[in-house]
Amino acid sequence: MRVLQLVAVVAVAFLAGQVVTATQDNVWLLLVTGVVGSVLAMLAYYWVVRLTEKREVIEASAGTAASGLLRGTLLGLALFAAVIGNIAANGGYRVHGLSDEPLAALGLIGFMAAAAVTEELMFRGVLFRHVEKVTGTWLALALSALVFGAVHLLNENASLWGALCVAFAGGGMLTSAYIATRSLWLPIGLHFGWNYAQAAIFSTEVSGNGLKRGLLDSELTGSTWLSGGDFGPEASLSTLMAGVVVTGVFLWLAHRRGNIVPLRRREPSTLVR
Repeated sequence: MRVLQLVAVVAVAFLAGQVVTATQDNVWLLLVTGVVGSVLAMLAYYWVVRLTEKREVIEASAGTAASGLLRGTLLGLALFAAVIGNIAANGGYRVHGLSDEPLAALGLIGFMAAAAVTEELMFRGVLFRHVEKVTGTWLALALSALVFGAVHLLNENASLWGALCVAFAGGGMLTSAYIATRSLWLPIGLHFGWNYAQAAIFSTEVSGNGLKRGLLDSELTGSTWLSGGDFGPEASLSTLMAGVVVTGVFLWLAHRRGNIVPLRRREPSTLVR
C-alpha cells in the first residue's frame, strides 16, 4: 500500500518535472505545464489513496483547498519577506532595480506550484503520514524532515549546512503545518509562497537549485551565515531562526488540538506455560 502510493506520486512528480524543465524557457508554457502538473499530481494522490486505503482522502479534501492554499501562500510570502528584510537590514541583500525579464515571475508560478505540490505529497502525504502510524508524531517528524533536507543535497549549489537548514527550518515548518491542520493544503500553500517569494519576487537562489529569475535585480552579499551564500537565504541564520519559531507555533497548535500521535508501545507478550 505505502509502496504503491509512493511509486504513484514519485512517477507523476518525475513526469511533471521533466515537462516543466523542458518548458522553462517559455514563460507561458511553464505557467501552464506547472499548474496542470500540480493538478494531475493531486488527482493521482487522491486516486491511489482511495484505491489502497479505502477511505475518504480528508487530508486533500476539496472543501478546504481554497482556504488552506490562500492562508498558506500568504504566510509563506510574509515569512520570507520578513527573513529577507532581516538579511537586508544587516547588509546581506541588495536590490539594484528591476530585472531584465520581469515576466519570468509569471512562469515561476507554474514551476513553484509543481514543486510545492509534488514535494508535499511525497514528504508529508506519503512519508510522514505512514511513518507516523508506526513511530508516532515526534520520530516521524524528525525522520521526514531529515530526508527532506537530504534530498536537497542533490541541487546544483548544495551544501551540507544548507541541507541541514532545510531539514530543521523547512522540513520542520512544513511538517508541523500538516500536523497542526491534518491537511495538505496549508503546507502546500506555505511551501509555494515561500519558494515563490524567494525566486519570483526577490530573485534569490532557492535551495541551491541555480534558479534566479524574478522581478528584481538583486544580489546576496556578506558571509554565508548572514546571506546563505550560493545555497540562498535558506542557509542563513535568519531562515533557521524563523523556521524553528514557526515550527514551535504549529506544534503548539497541534498539541492544543490533540493532533500529536504518541509512540505506540508494544504490549508485553503473555507467557504460555
